[in-house]
Amino acid sequence: MKLMFTASAVAFAVSAATAQAQTEVQWWHAMGGELGAKLEEIVKGFNDSQSDYKVVPSYKGTYPETMTAAIAAFRAKQQPAIVQVFEVGTGTMMAAEGAIIPVHQLMADQGAAFDPAGFLPQVVGYYTDTDGNMLSMPFNSSTPILYYNKTVFEKAGLDPNTPPKTWGEMEEFSKKIIDSGAATCGFTTGWISWIQTENFSAWHNQPIGTMENGFGGLDARLTVNGPVQVKHWGNLKKWADEGIFKYGGPVGGDNAPPMFYSQECAMIMNSSASRAGVIANAKDFELGFGMLPYYDDVEGAPQNSIIGGATLWVLSGRPDEEYAGAAKFFEYLSSPAVQADWASFSGYLPITQAAADEMAGFFAENPGADTGLNQITLNAPTENSKGLRFGNYVQIRGIIDEEFEQLLAGSKDAQGALDGVVARGNALIEEFETQNQ
Repeated sequence: MKLMFTASAVAFAVSAATAQAQTEVQWWHAMGGELGAKLEEIVKGFNDSQSDYKVVPSYKGTYPETMTAAIAAFRAKQQPAIVQVFEVGTGTMMAAEGAIIPVHQLMADQGAAFDPAGFLPQVVGYYTDTDGNMLSMPFNSSTPILYYNKTVFEKAGLDPNTPPKTWGEMEEFSKKIIDSGAATCGFTTGWISWIQTENFSAWHNQPIGTMENGFGGLDARLTVNGPVQVKHWGNLKKWADEGIFKYGGPVGGDNAPPMFYSQECAMIMNSSASRAGVIANAKDFELGFGMLPYYDDVEGAPQNSIIGGATLWVLSGRPDEEYAGAAKFFEYLSSPAVQADWASFSGYLPITQAAADEMAGFFAENPGADTGLNQITLNAPTENSKGLRFGNYVQIRGIIDEEFEQLLAGSKDAQGALDGVVARGNALIEEFETQNQ
């Protein structure tokens, strides 16, 4: 018994020494539920793959809550090494001079295996500077696509394997669906801001703002009140009045998915990362997938859609050994097998071409799963379709919702509502510029 105790004590001592030798790397994130569980599985895979570092993930709530917590922690000198920040927080993170270590610099400093050319430009373009240097590591990137009810299409006499390609067809198909009694609404949408304003503009190669949509500097301003955007918001109001389109509510449009699942609306535009949830809820009908519709009289459309989701930012002020661990973790995270597994599970986009190639079998077995990838890589991104980068943009998205609701209520026309977005949004951008010059 004494020998066994001694052996156990030695084993415990060795284990404790190993654990003590490990460098912990804190990662604050905003993924709950099944996505959070998958994230923890990925971290465990990395931790089990080597013994020098231990990544410790911590769920901090929603995207805004996580970013706010990280900023507060940085001021208190208690920041994590890695924090997950949603795409519209990019401008804020970039302006936090001295608070971040750009990913390209981290990987170079640590001598990590890192080839920026291997990443999909449509994914990383949102997170690069004007010289093409990556500032943060993409983790969960999505883009909006069209989901449609094939069963309703068939009942309405439409080809269930042919989704509408243009907004003209969206209107035409919706009227047929409603007139046939197959459904009472043609379509709904999540995210008026992200899908029907930001992505709509990129898809039609229209500027969202000056200076490459804000990529060129803090003095950029919104210009999202151009004739193409005004035409679209005007049509959404007309279609809402006719019952063709039903509004899903502000922010993410949480009321939109139930209208699709209940077969009240035959089509919905929402995130490609909603795929698993849509499939789980579409039990009473056959589901179809398509790209976002476009106006065929707009030159340059369709161009490419832009991403949503989040990236991983590295915060300064941590010990050097933690940055070595962060670099190793990013190597692991961007490997083709890990990325393909994550993207297949979640519906998010693979961030590298190698990961996309690895998913060929999955795409073949799951028709429609590659819709978002095909759409975002349809054309090389332009200055209008690379993404957007403005300070205070989280609040600006709230303004977009408010102005759209005024349009629906009849308080403003489309031009007036989008003029309101630009005037109110630019006031916030100007305030941000003044604070960060």
